[in-house]
Amino acid sequence: MTKKKVTIQGAGGRMGGALIRCLAAGVVPELELCGAAEREDHPSVGQDSSRWAGAGDNAVSILGSLEEAARPCDVIVDFSFHSVTSGNASRIAAMKKAWVIGTTGLTDEEKAKIEEAAREIPVVMAPNMSLGVNLLLSLVERAARALKNRGYDIEVIERHHNLKKDAPSGTALALGAAAAAGYDLALEEVARHGRGGMTGERVREEIGFHAVRAGDFVGDHTVLFGTQGESIELSHRATNRDTFAVGALRAAAWVVGKPPGLYSMNDVLGLSD
Repeated sequence: MTKKKVTIQGAGGRMGGALIRCLAAGVVPELELCGAAEREDHPSVGQDSSRWAGAGDNAVSILGSLEEAARPCDVIVDFSFHSVTSGNASRIAAMKKAWVIGTTGLTDEEKAKIEEAAREIPVVMAPNMSLGVNLLLSLVERAARALKNRGYDIEVIERHHNLKKDAPSGTALALGAAAAAGYDLALEEVARHGRGGMTGERVREEIGFHAVRAGDFVGDHTVLFGTQGESIELSHRATNRDTFAVGALRAAAWVVGKPPGLYSMNDVLGLSD
C-alpha cells in the first residue's frame, strides 16, 4: 500500500505532538509523516519532531518554513494559530496540497481566505475533529428542533485548560449554531457571552455561552435545555487529545484526491444528509 504523506503545521504544540504520536503508532495506517513545521522562532525548530512529541526519533525535523516542510507531502494538517492558518491560505492553495484545518478562533475575514483557497484545493475545516462531537452537533440540532416553541432556554457551557487562548471554544460556538439552527434563529443575533451585574430577566430567544478555563481540561462541552420543571443536557467530554488527532488524521486520509472545495467532518464521517 502506497502511503499518503502528511505534513504537520503547528508541530511544536500540544495537538501537533498528539498528531505525531498517533502517526508514529500507526493509528491511521494509510498515512506517514513526511514533514513538520512551526513558526521560525519556536523552540522546537530544528528538533526531531517525534522526540519533541515524546515518541522516540523519526528523522523528520521541525522546520521554520512550511513551504520546505510541505514540499514532499500530499496533505497538510494544521493546528496552528488562527492568524497563521489564514495567512498561509494563499500559499497552500498555490502549492496544490490538500489541507485539514483544526485551528479555532478564526475570524470571518480569516475564514473567507480559507474559503478562497478551497476554490483551488480540497479543504476539511471543522472546529472539532472527534466523531463524538460531530454526532453531538447533529443531536443538538435535532433536540432544538423538537423543543422549538416549547419554552426551553438554551445555554452552552464549556471547560478547557488554562492555556487555551480563545473563548468560547470553536466547538461551543458550533454547538450554539446547531441549537440556533434548530430554533430557526441566527446565532449572531441571539448569542449572549457570560453574565454579570444586574442583567434583568433572561430573554427567551437567547443562547448563553459560558467558558471555564482551569487546570488541564482537554475539552468538556454541555448544551443545556431548561424549562419549568425539567432540563435536558447533552454533553461530550474528551479525556485526551488523541480523539481529535485521530479524527484529523482520518480527515487527512479522506481528503487526498478529492475535488477542490470546503468539506466538513460530516463529509469525512459520512454523516452529511
